[in-house]
Amino acid sequence: MKKNSSLGRALKFIGRYKLLMAISAFFAIGIVALTLIVPILIGDSIDLIIGKDNVDIGKIVKLLITAGAVVLLTSVLQWLMSAINNKITYNVVRDMRNAAFQKLERVPISYIDTNAKGDIVSRIISDVDIFADGLLLGFTQLFTGVLTIIGTLVFMLIIDWKIALVVVILTPLSLFIAKFIGTRTHSMFAERQKTNGEATAHINESLSEQKVIIAFSHEDESQKKYDEINDRLKSSSLKAIFFSSLVNPTTRFVNNVVYAAVALAGAFTAVATAGAATPFTVGTLTCLLSYTNQYTKPFNEISGVLTEFQNALAAASRMFELIDKEPEIADSESALDIGEAKGEVTLSDVSFSYTKDKKLIEDLSLNVRDGQRIAIVGPTGCGKTTVINLLMRFYDVDKGSISVDGCDIRSMTRRSLRKNYGMVLQETWLSAGTVRENIAMGKPNATDEEIIAAAKASHAHGFIKRLKDGYDTVIGEGGGSLSLGQKQLICIARIMLSLPPMLILDEATSSIDTRTEIKIQEAFRTMMKGRTSFIVAHRLSTIKNADVILVMKDGKIIEQGNHSELLKRGGFYSELYNSQFAKI
Repeated sequence: MKKNSSLGRALKFIGRYKLLMAISAFFAIGIVALTLIVPILIGDSIDLIIGKDNVDIGKIVKLLITAGAVVLLTSVLQWLMSAINNKITYNVVRDMRNAAFQKLERVPISYIDTNAKGDIVSRIISDVDIFADGLLLGFTQLFTGVLTIIGTLVFMLIIDWKIALVVVILTPLSLFIAKFIGTRTHSMFAERQKTNGEATAHINESLSEQKVIIAFSHEDESQKKYDEINDRLKSSSLKAIFFSSLVNPTTRFVNNVVYAAVALAGAFTAVATAGAATPFTVGTLTCLLSYTNQYTKPFNEISGVLTEFQNALAAASRMFELIDKEPEIADSESALDIGEAKGEVTLSDVSFSYTKDKKLIEDLSLNVRDGQRIAIVGPTGCGKTTVINLLMRFYDVDKGSISVDGCDIRSMTRRSLRKNYGMVLQETWLSAGTVRENIAMGKPNATDEEIIAAAKASHAHGFIKRLKDGYDTVIGEGGGSLSLGQKQLICIARIMLSLPPMLILDEATSSIDTRTEIKIQEAFRTMMKGRTSFIVAHRLSTIKNADVILVMKDGKIIEQGNHSELLKRGGFYSELYNSQFAKI
């Protein structure tokens, strides 16, 4: 994304707070005006001392007290302006993160599947923090700096236009230098943010899969990969920071040259006007030098702001890339809310692949009557889980159609479709909260009696009661210290509680011991009565009682029938089944 585009997008977020911006601008004007008064008061005080036989102490004290009061009032206004600028900045940051997270919940599942989770987190957290730093710096220094430049220039022109002209000619050199360096550091900061995202992704992956890394003695390889990313991050960071750091010394050098030029010009003017009716006094020179400092200082600050802003825009562009991702195709205005489905599911000539160059499912057709138990088996990668993804409309078919109760699922709302399915997956998901809240996720208004009944039906009640606070035990993200089997039992209890008309069980008992699995299978049989059920299983002993077993290979259904029929045929299913029990 181009940096100009990122700036425009950022300004739209900032534009929501016009009133706060106006108040901040009002305080900035007040600060600049008060700051410009101080040099005049100090200059007048100096002129009351130098070359005077009788020094008016009272008048000098009055001027100094006034200057002190002005400085105090300036400090108060600066504090108020900073508070408002912080409010604007972090409101903008909140809005940007909200927009990013809202988009994250609406992007296609394919985006989540194909992007590193750590990089996505880095965009929303780290990149937005960097943008906030640049934005706050801009609010604090940019507007005030511009006003200071304009104000001091006007005052210097009034005092001595010739000396003011010297300042005007020399000072912009610092901006040209800053622009020259800044435009070349934008790509460096962009590379740094990209590499930072890679590092975050690798750390996130290592934390979530640490047991696997240790189990396979893969620590050295993981460390080498991280070292390589970290070295690139170090190089890109040093390069970006080194070139951006050139701005400050070069602009300060220009500012010192300007200061010296004003002092020299003032000295010549003082000599030239000596004895004149309105001589160029020491107080006037002091005032001009003070204004020169005030005039050149914002140029130095703005130069730093511009450089920092390159970093901020590079970070913002990564975040805007996420916000600009195309959401999944929205439900049409005429999309139906199907209410509670009967459970008739039809797949007609369905074709689908995750990538165009690699075909997966082709011309798949299937008719499922309501209440049937459909088992899907086959070797790894044959398309079993893909069928589930298509049924839930996590992905849309490339060709053909899927219908529920005779209605194409693309013509119904996703929410109403998914409310009719209950899913228990091999990979469990529990949120941070109590056990009770996790079970009630599918039915928030469930009573305690219903929650306990569901837990008993899933054989989770026993271990839950042994927890520290029973159903009110708080578990961490992902289930905390619960075992895989315990987490899966809670997920099963969640479905037992809501009991939708259609069920999807994808290796639902894979993490449960054999004894408990037998009990769970009994509970499943009770739960599946009258409900259309799709069961994905590798352990073929768990699907013997299915009404129909679909045997998939290379994205196609190659065999279909019940357990006894398929064994009698002696085909691929028979080979799979016998291979699992040949040694028993």
